[in-house]
Amino acid sequence: MADERPTIAVLGGTGDLGSGLAYRWVSAGYSVILGSRSEERAEAAAAAIAAEIGGSVSGKGNKDAANMADIIVLTVPYANQRPSLEEVKAEVQGKILVDVTVPLAPPKVARVNLPEEGSAGKAAQLFLGEGVRVVSAFQNVAAAHLRDLDHVIDCDVLVSGDDPAARESVVALVEAASMRGWHAGPIDNAVVAEALTSVLIHMNRRYKIAGAGIRITGESKAESK
Repeated sequence: MADERPTIAVLGGTGDLGSGLAYRWVSAGYSVILGSRSEERAEAAAAAIAAEIGGSVSGKGNKDAANMADIIVLTVPYANQRPSLEEVKAEVQGKILVDVTVPLAPPKVARVNLPEEGSAGKAAQLFLGEGVRVVSAFQNVAAAHLRDLDHVIDCDVLVSGDDPAARESVVALVEAASMRGWHAGPIDNAVVAEALTSVLIHMNRRYKIAGAGIRITGESKAESK
């Protein structure tokens, strides 16, 4: 039922990746709030999505967006990750926070750069504390085709986090965005997807691929939940 679905706040929702994911979730029937440091920009981005596909989408400042949502998705550049988390730390307590951050170090974005905590996802979990269930996902998804609903996103999504139920909630969001999500273990494993992003950027450049992604091979024999 649509009214059983969580409300999603996408912080950084005016950027390409954030707005693209929001576009897919709105089209799938979710209520989405775009969050931004500028409420006016968030409102304008939400209005643009509503004009194209309708649905339940609005724009707010980051704190209000996080406060109103059940699941918060952080889609900001690495330099803005910590300031954004500081801004909404109180509002995300008791909730799921999906961290999409990749610790890129411009201009050498095709070279793996990892923080001392091991990954951006692990850093978010340590900063927010046990009251927040941090899940790392969507690092390897190219933003370019998200707003084309007829385009098949040729990329699986690795979903890492310490709480299996929270991971399952995020796998559902992956599937709602027309991709396949895989439980990839605890938040410590977020380092793999984050590091892969730089590898994929290098491959995009070397082989002139418009958004290289990853696929998990083999057939799952696990029972679906």
